[in-house]
Parts: sequence; structure tokens; C-alpha cells
Amino acid sequence: MIPFLDLKGINAQYRDALIQAATNVIDSGWYIQGSELHAFEREFSDYCGTRHCVGVANGLDALTLTLRAWKTLGKLKEGDEVIVPANTYIASILAITENQLKPVLVEPDAATYNLCPIKATTAITPKTRAIVAVHLYGQLAPMPEIMALADQHQLLVLEDSAQAHGAEINGKKAGNWGHASGFSFYPGKNLGALGDAGAVTTNNEELARTIRALGNYGSHKKYENLYQGVNSRLDEMQAALLRVKLKHLDAETARRKEIALAYAKGIHNPVIQQPIAAENTPETLGSHVFHLYVVRTEEREALQAHLGAAGVQTLIHYPIPPHQQQAYRNWNKEHHPLTETIHKQVLSLPISPVMSNEQVNAVIEACNAFRIK
Repeated sequence: MIPFLDLKGINAQYRDALIQAATNVIDSGWYIQGSELHAFEREFSDYCGTRHCVGVANGLDALTLTLRAWKTLGKLKEGDEVIVPANTYIASILAITENQLKPVLVEPDAATYNLCPIKATTAITPKTRAIVAVHLYGQLAPMPEIMALADQHQLLVLEDSAQAHGAEINGKKAGNWGHASGFSFYPGKNLGALGDAGAVTTNNEELARTIRALGNYGSHKKYENLYQGVNSRLDEMQAALLRVKLKHLDAETARRKEIALAYAKGIHNPVIQQPIAAENTPETLGSHVFHLYVVRTEEREALQAHLGAAGVQTLIHYPIPPHQQQAYRNWNKEHHPLTETIHKQVLSLPISPVMSNEQVNAVIEACNAFRIK
């Protein structure tokens, strides 16, 4: 079976360095908010091109704490509207509702599956105060247009960069476009820890300080609590392991792009619709880091079964849109036709920086051999 994502193989490449990093942390006797965290925050902010990086426990916390910090600073208040793509993973929306803000679901761009600035414009009301720009599957949302829209209407922009580490437009990376950005380092991400981990990047010092305090029991200084905070901290062990893997992120991204181009050139089955970004040349693929390689077909169940029988593991990202989830049952009667179609048709093919060319070719051959019965 060709695995969807070979995490064991990815981490095995760096086994010695990871073991040494873990050993250093164990031997240090310092496991929370120490030198490894501070070093990773510097290195990741440098990588993204931002002034600040704040490590937190996971990607959801990165989004939630940023919105909460804006409320704490008086930039947002309960009931304010936040525009968000209707087809995003539910975490983007959980962060909004956790802060007693109102998500406004907007249909995505049909070609990229990311936020459409034109549709976002029509969703703006006098209560709109922010936009969550999700870089879905690893492709940057159209950030120049989104930032222009935000400037015009004086809106805050929070990038959801959980799947887009290293993606860029005109040399400017994910995490450095909006007023802040939330990253996830869940093990399966392009930059994955060996457990849960996350971070916020921003160029705003006051925001960074507030997020850091909120995630540390509301404390700027030990035993002095400015806010009613929570415990959401990126620990020393995960920070140390992430420092090892950050050094190799660009090389892994380059391999992902090679695989994406091979799929785009090799898969010619007319019933399989491929991502539009994969049709470009390597030089123009910067805006997409292919966290996922997502195709669409009206025959998803049959295609998935066919690929499984051929020894190719696939996954669905995501089978149920947020507005149809039981968690948001008050939205269940809403209708977002494009979002619903996407969620019924998408299928993610294996893409991993440790895939062999033989495995890539096997996926291509299996896709091309699929026939509608």
C-alpha cells in the first residue's frame, strides 16, 4: 500500500538530529518556556519574515488566542462579524465562535477553493470587523486583494496558515500578509512536530505580548496576572524538534511541488479534475506548497475504492462542511451549494516528501486506469 503520508519515513530522515535535540532538552532540566522555545520563535519568525512569533499549544489555540487578544485590546467585541470561507476545516470557525464572535460563511473561489474577495465584499456589513483568510490545502489565498479590501473597510485580517508553511506571493510568505497568522505544527503538517504544537506570527508587538500573556495564565510576569488567561504554550521538546525540521522545510516543499507537477502532467483521466495551481510551471508554484493534493470527481466513492484496490491510500478533506455539522446545527438549514459540492467531490491523493518516483508513477497509473462502470 502506498501510504497517504509516511510520517515515520519523513522523521526517519532526521532521526539522529531529532534524538540529539530531545536528549539536549532532557539533559537541560528545563522543559517549559526555555531556550529552545525562544530559539524556535526567532527562527520561525525569521523564516516567515515577521517581527514576532509566539509559540502556543496547537493551531486552534493560535487562532483562538489571536481573536481573544484583539478583544482584550478593544479591537473586537462580542457579536462582531468575521468573514470566513464556508468550506474551511471547522477549526477556523471554532476559533471565532469560542470568542463569541459571529462567523459569516462565504462561498469560496471555484478554482482555488480559497476565499473570493468579490464574494467577501458582498458579505461585508456594518458589523463586519475581521476576515479569516484560510490558505486551504497549502495555497495562499489572494492576499494582496484581501488586504486591499481590509484596508478599505478597516478590517482585521487573520491568516489561517495551518496548511501553508512557506507558501508565498511575490516573495512574501504566509504568516506575513495579515495582521496576524495562526500556524499548526500538527504531525501531518508540512512542518510537523511529534505531537501537538502551534504558533502565531505578527508584526504587532502589543498583539504578540498580549497573546503570550493570554496563553500563560494571563501573566506577563510570574504570579502577576493581567488577564483571565489559559494554559497554551509550545513546550521545549516540541520546539527543539521543530528547529531540526525547519532546516529541511524548503527542501521538502520542493519535493512536494515535484510530485504535484508529475501528477498534473501524468494524470489525464477526464473524470478527475486537478488543482489549478498544479498546471503552472515550477517557477510559479510558490503560492502553493501542496500540503494536500486535492482532486475532484463526481465518482469519488468509486475512485477511492478503485485506488484502494490498486494499493493507493487516499483521504477526504473534508467530507462534511461546517454548516452541516451537528456542532453548528443552527446552520444546518443553510445552503452553500459550491461548498457542498466541493465536500462531496474532493479526494486527496498521496503526497509526501519521501515518496519515491515509482510510487508517484503508480498513483498516476492507477488514476488513469479508473473507469466509470
